[in-house]
Amino acid sequence: MTMRLPGRLFLSYAVVIAVGAVAAYVTIRLIAPRFFEREAEAVIRALLAGHDLQTRRALRGTVRAAFVSALTTALLFGTLASVAVAAIAAALVTRRLVRPLNEVRRATRLIAEGRYQASVPVPRAPELAGLATDVNTLATRLADTEERRSRLLGEVAHEMRTPLTALEGYLEGLIDGVFAPEPEVLGAVSDELRRLRRLADDLSALSRSEAQRLDVTLAATDLAALADKAATRLAPQFTDAGVRLSVEAAAPLPVWADPDRITQVLTNILGNALAATPPGGVVTVRAAALPGLAQVTIADTGAGLAAADLERVFERFYRAPRPPAPQEPPGQHGQPGQQEQPRRAAGSGIGLTIARNIARAHGGDVTALSAGPGQGATFTVTLPLRSG
Repeated sequence: MTMRLPGRLFLSYAVVIAVGAVAAYVTIRLIAPRFFEREAEAVIRALLAGHDLQTRRALRGTVRAAFVSALTTALLFGTLASVAVAAIAAALVTRRLVRPLNEVRRATRLIAEGRYQASVPVPRAPELAGLATDVNTLATRLADTEERRSRLLGEVAHEMRTPLTALEGYLEGLIDGVFAPEPEVLGAVSDELRRLRRLADDLSALSRSEAQRLDVTLAATDLAALADKAATRLAPQFTDAGVRLSVEAAAPLPVWADPDRITQVLTNILGNALAATPPGGVVTVRAAALPGLAQVTIADTGAGLAAADLERVFERFYRAPRPPAPQEPPGQHGQPGQQEQPRRAAGSGIGLTIARNIARAHGGDVTALSAGPGQGATFTVTLPLRSG
């Protein structure tokens, strides 16, 4: 049976006292009498100068016995007093040590039950204070993780509801004969199914990126070349949308990166820039070297972002609100005209979240900057430059 902490503390004190008592007893019995006899002999000779040798020896033996007895008695009382003090000290130390540990045990039980609001009072002892602080930090992090998990479940359910509702409507219409199984209807059903598949793929990628389990294969590559390649691949889409795409990425930017993953990041940002820019707008891709960093900026003249949205666009499922369309001068009938609004992406809303996680897995980052709604936005991808 394992002895409890108070018993172990008291036993440790008792062992120290016992060792000290044995050492003191051996000293008293073997060493102290010899020194005492040497000093007492001179005194006895002076006091019993006229007595015979036998008398002096008898007196010396009596004095020695009295000295040893007095020391033994004193040692016994000292040992008993030490034991009492040890018991009190063990009780005080145990109380001071066990109380915070019991608080930690109580809090960890509550945390294990899902009650993450539990906290541990921080004691004054630095070691115990560090333990209590770590437990409180753990509870806070777990509460945040649980909140994020609950919010993610709600967001996923919300994102799935729209395509599922559309699919349900099409299927009910086909069953009731409202819709004929024509290519247009089946194409619409296929579009909703593709949207669900894209959502599932994005959620899988998001899960791996947030759990830092992305498959990243680092290789020596050129970030500027990757930016130019991604822009070239999407150039036909920009041409069809009437948006001019400008690329300034001549100087190489050597980095250690996974080309496929970084291309995914750049493609996502370019796609968002295209969706946010109306016909006649411009999207500019620039690659430049900073001290120790390789940087690619993708700037558009589109919808822009409010200051509050610069970080929120990297949150899961967040979509920046569509800005109001600017008014044109009145037409020939006196009615105000409207310029064509920029398009907003119809994706799952987690592309930028994945992009930032990928960049950070490479030791870099993705940031956003905008002068405000309607004034365009700039997204910057940074990675550490490859040395040597």
